[in-house]
Amino acid sequence: MRQSDWRGVLDVAGAAALEHLTSLPERPVLPAADHAAVRAALDRPPAADGIEPARVVGELARDLRPYLAAQAGGRYFGFVVGGLHPASFGAEILVSAWDQNAPMYAAAPGVAVVEELAAQWLVEVLGLPRRSSVGFVTGGQMASFTCLAAARHEVLRAVGWNVEADGLIGAPPVAVVVKTGAHATVLRALRFLGFGDRALLTIESDDQDRVRPDALDRALRTIDGPTIVAVECGNVNTGAFDDFAAVADLAEAHRAAGNPTWVHVDGAVMLLAAASPAMAGHVAGLDRLDSWSTDAHKLLNVAYDSGIAICRNAAAHRAAMSVHAAYLEQGAGARDPLDWVPEFSRRARGVSIYATLRSLGRTGLADLAERTTRLARRFAAALSDSGRAEIVNEVVSNQVLVRWLAPDGDHGRLADEVMAAVRAEGSAFFSGTTYRGERLMRVSVSDWATDDSDVDRAVESLLRHASAAITRP
Repeated sequence: MRQSDWRGVLDVAGAAALEHLTSLPERPVLPAADHAAVRAALDRPPAADGIEPARVVGELARDLRPYLAAQAGGRYFGFVVGGLHPASFGAEILVSAWDQNAPMYAAAPGVAVVEELAAQWLVEVLGLPRRSSVGFVTGGQMASFTCLAAARHEVLRAVGWNVEADGLIGAPPVAVVVKTGAHATVLRALRFLGFGDRALLTIESDDQDRVRPDALDRALRTIDGPTIVAVECGNVNTGAFDDFAAVADLAEAHRAAGNPTWVHVDGAVMLLAAASPAMAGHVAGLDRLDSWSTDAHKLLNVAYDSGIAICRNAAAHRAAMSVHAAYLEQGAGARDPLDWVPEFSRRARGVSIYATLRSLGRTGLADLAERTTRLARRFAAALSDSGRAEIVNEVVSNQVLVRWLAPDGDHGRLADEVMAAVRAEGSAFFSGTTYRGERLMRVSVSDWATDDSDVDRAVESLLRHASAAITRP
């Protein structure tokens, strides 16, 4: 076997990684750079004779450093981006070094068992049905895709159609019910599965983008046949939770009337609330539904990329995902990851989840949901008390919608000015949203490292720049 300079590469990469991580509290949250400058710094085409790996890594670290966002620094409050838990970071180093292609137990037995255990622990800590199946995928997008593929399989199987064998052409129609405010990744996953945007039945939400049970009831009364319903555990704008108990009751009645029914929960933002006894009221009835998806790189703070798909009906999940070939060695008495995910060749991403779950423990998992919610409320109270802003949503989880109050009434313009000024200063990062036709600032507290001082520092910067923008001639 050819020998490589592993030590030289690790020395360079390790020093650069440690410098980045230890500088996070003080480095600019968003770097000042334009596209041309970044390209100029990195445009180093491959040389004819190549370059030593350690030198390449060192130059990459040096050249890219000025343009890295401090997403794991505690003051990155945009786009529902979690930070990086140290246990996840350490596990990712090992996963890269081990370089296991992890589709089957036969190919990579150690990491296959790690994922098997992580799956079991997740189901237990979230209080979901004990025999639920789990797939570790790339993110919330593919987690929803996986769960909805299982839903498509099962509701069609119940009326005698095998979608994996026969496709969708000629299949019995499937009614898909979504709400206004449903996340774009759910709609995109449905599109990938052959359910076009205009084919969906979209029902009204309330003023917090929660599904209205009365609207769902009316919609279901118009449907005769296979039905898929998508609801949410943590809306991307308001952070709100749907009424899972009411949805479960309606789904059971619809099913009892002879309509195969599957309810999927998009929990990308706040599925982890199910691990918190203090938030039990928000998730009552969650365990009565059929599938659940989340982004582990959001609130769980696992390294990118990582998503989790969970299905009550393991047989449907496996039927929708699994594939067989003569050269594969499946069913060796252990869990084969490829039976539960869309990927064949795949990174052993469940290892990072395993490590993070063990490090946090049950108390730490509950604290993540509770603490980020408390810090979101700290944001809301400080901004509201200032008189410069209004809070648009009920702050029930880690999301805050902020209306900046412009004297001329152009609140959206002021929101964009304030966000741009704070980004340019580098003190924090916020992203905007257009919610019900209005331009607002959105605060997402998703990093395990964020503390009260991070919130207070960000609030000070926001109010200072809002005052400057208002008084500017």
